[in-house]
Amino acid sequence: MRDIVLSEKTYKLEQDPYIYRLQDTTEPELFREMFPYTETPKIAFNYRRVPENMPEDIFITDTTFRDGQQSRTPYTTEQMVHIYKLLHKLGGHNGMIRQTEFFAYSEKDRKALEKCMELGYDFPEITTWIRANKKDFELVRSIGVKETGILVSCSDYHIFNKMGLTRKQALDKYLGIVKDCIEAGLRPRCHFEDITRADFYGFVVPFASSLMELSRECNIPIKIRACDTMGYGVPYPGAALPRSVSGIIYGLQHYAGVPSEMLEWHGHNDFYKGVVNATTAWMYGASAVNCSLLGIGERTGNVPLEAMVFEYASLRGHLNGMNTRVITELADYIRYDTGYEIPPMTPFVGDSFNLTRAGIHADGMMKDPEIYNIFDTEAILARAPKVSINNSSGLAGIAFWVNEYRERHGEEKLSKKDEIIGKLYDWVMSEYDNGRITVISEGEMATHYEELMKQRRQSA
Repeated sequence: MRDIVLSEKTYKLEQDPYIYRLQDTTEPELFREMFPYTETPKIAFNYRRVPENMPEDIFITDTTFRDGQQSRTPYTTEQMVHIYKLLHKLGGHNGMIRQTEFFAYSEKDRKALEKCMELGYDFPEITTWIRANKKDFELVRSIGVKETGILVSCSDYHIFNKMGLTRKQALDKYLGIVKDCIEAGLRPRCHFEDITRADFYGFVVPFASSLMELSRECNIPIKIRACDTMGYGVPYPGAALPRSVSGIIYGLQHYAGVPSEMLEWHGHNDFYKGVVNATTAWMYGASAVNCSLLGIGERTGNVPLEAMVFEYASLRGHLNGMNTRVITELADYIRYDTGYEIPPMTPFVGDSFNLTRAGIHADGMMKDPEIYNIFDTEAILARAPKVSINNSSGLAGIAFWVNEYRERHGEEKLSKKDEIIGKLYDWVMSEYDNGRITVISEGEMATHYEELMKQRRQSA
């Protein structure tokens, strides 16, 4: 039984009689009712609700150079260094992007890591993700890294079916690895892989409690990264474990004594819940959410870093020093300099995110951009709202395009009733009347507009 202690939050004496011990079962617990495999996963509710507990200090950590490289052509050393510089610029002087993690296996990755460390930035702090062996610990320590991630899979899918271990064997192995990491002079960050399919009270809490006990003994912070590896987490109040995000965060704090500053959420987007699950983790007690730029990552990807920038601003009412215009700079660099194709409808960074195609919407934009633009995208992201030209653009769409083009060239706006607008509209409609099915490009519009303006000047 735990001691009676005076709570620093309620200022009352409290006693928690529950000490969860490892349940070393002989058969794996696969939660088949929730995860039948031949059917879609099920979301169960037990209506147990836990209190919100958002920390005062919440921030973002980055996995662009680790998880973000597992599903795309790897970045070159030079590209990683440039992206790191932009992450520093985006996160600002308050270190809202607190850390970023690198692989340390290849010469290319180690060279990039070393070049980034030479820049001397406080933020993002450079950490690593390595294989759990002494050789790799010595390698990253010699480079000068102070913290490293360690994979500690915690569901029976991994413990029994992948590693062929019992829970007791897995726990002993993991604790030994963490001790080796500490002996090598590194801060461990334990990646609880597949936590949303794990036996929470039978393995996760006992393991986390052991780590916190070790942390106290060594006086070394041991972080826990709760990894929703398959995207099974759900944000709904009253949802049952192991899928409940709020239940996981609350349980790690309340039953295993993991403080907020040592608790991090790492989510995937397999069921479109990456962002809302990350926000839920913040709201219920995790200080850090782990993200990748543009959400690039394994399978459906990670939580997009740029999304959590705006989640933070929405929750706190300010950016705490973050420079959102760098998001566009990063997206353009990844698109044009690394050859990655960003889906056009991707929020904040896709070509179409603030692009309107319907004429009635363009008409509203001409009267007041706020009607159809989510916020002042030009001020916040250095991206003015745009219209694309097709057979549904109407006169309003043509006029919007022309005036945006003229504004870029320092010219005054034209009325929607101007003859140039009408002639451009007639040309666009004739294209589609003759069988065109594709959108008219910026280049085509500019060429035809300039020709009409040339004719006007000549006839003046």
